[in-house]
Amino acid sequence: MKILCSRQQLVEAVSNVQRAVSTKSSVPALEGILLRASGSDLTLCGYDLELGMTTFLEATVEEPGSVVLSARLFGDIVRRLPGDTVHLAVDEKNITTIKSGASEFSIVGIPADEYPDLPSIGSEKSVTVSQSLLKGMIRQTIFAVAESDAKPIHTGTLFEIGEGKLRLVSVDGYRLALREEAVPCEEEMNFVVPGKTLSEASKLLSEEDGETLELRVGRRHIQLRIGSYCVTSRLLEGEFLDYRAAIPKSSTTEIVVSTREFISSVERVSLLITDRLKSPLRCRFEGNEIHLSCSTAIGRASDSFSAAILGDAVEMGFNNRYLLDALRNSEGDEVRLQLNGPLSPMKVLPREGEDYLFLVLPVRLKTD
Repeated sequence: MKILCSRQQLVEAVSNVQRAVSTKSSVPALEGILLRASGSDLTLCGYDLELGMTTFLEATVEEPGSVVLSARLFGDIVRRLPGDTVHLAVDEKNITTIKSGASEFSIVGIPADEYPDLPSIGSEKSVTVSQSLLKGMIRQTIFAVAESDAKPIHTGTLFEIGEGKLRLVSVDGYRLALREEAVPCEEEMNFVVPGKTLSEASKLLSEEDGETLELRVGRRHIQLRIGSYCVTSRLLEGEFLDYRAAIPKSSTTEIVVSTREFISSVERVSLLITDRLKSPLRCRFEGNEIHLSCSTAIGRASDSFSAAILGDAVEMGFNNRYLLDALRNSEGDEVRLQLNGPLSPMKVLPREGEDYLFLVLPVRLKTD
């Protein structure tokens, strides 16, 4: 294999593909990036048996071929090369020579036939969505994905597609995040995508209007085609929470509040809460004011600000981090809060409509 390509394009491709590479594997090839040159393209692939990422870039291919190179070493080398172009040559023993400017490296590669094949997805169901739309939907729901794998299905986000709508739902036992948007797809699909896959795919998604991506869904895998990148991932299997049953149907108190003001107040009162000194945030919704307070071994803090409150006065306790996550991922200057007593989850909604919905479970407060 002999090729010539742009260093800048190679650095970008390696940096992205590297995120799908195994950091530690019993199969040495999985700690590498597969490079395959043919026609006028260089294809790069990273795969950790759960998440795979491939991309291609234009190259002058003098001799086609393929090799697997250590992702960490190859990434470090190309990022530090001095020239604008890179010349790669691989001999029959997989010794790879990398030249750029006055620099030259010679590293040992692994035969490409030791690299496992990525799962193939037949021409099954597919849907095309806006990249900026999906990026926003992932951002607003990924924070509620479970971090522990006590229930592995909840370490992913549920995608529900049907009747021209796409809905993303994440739950972790303490909170729920739901976002819904209209998409041009009448086909019905339900599947759960691992949080790690969505996190990596989100970094590739553009915020420019007009850019789209294709989601291709197989029985056990999903493929996201984003520009020159193709992200392949296994789907999670199991019984996802019946989230509709978890959402309170009614409310006895409704509040409209400035998102920024609520966040600032929670951040101030939370200064006394640390990983070692945990304490619930006490929230009292009364009159036209929200009172926040907390007390830990190092002291007490309280704060209040005005809000439009309709209905019963109520006092509730919250985990400060979960409350902040919901508020920070809200869109708009104001949010609508719906409460149904001190032990029912708090609903966080946009001021108008129901494009997103966050549920934050309360913490039982000790009586003073």
